[in-house]
Amino acid sequence: MISFEPLQITLIKKKISKMEFIKLMNISPSTAAKMWRNEYIAMKIIDDICNKLECNLTDVIEHTPDDKLNQNTQ
Repeated sequence: MISFEPLQITLIKKKISKMEFIKLMNISPSTAAKMWRNEYIAMKIIDDICNKLECNLTDVIEHTPDDKLNQNTQ
């Protein structure tokens, strides 16, 4: 599973609100909502986020193996 939790931490560290982030990135609120729900968004948007926030990919997303998720739910 891909998680956008690192992005939320990055925004807090940079003191950027979710609304400011949406305006800065010029993305729709529905695209932002997908990120907060850890749903798919285009790689181009992730690349743009890294460029605009001057951060690394690991500051935006993280990967958790599916088998680890399954262990936590059992």
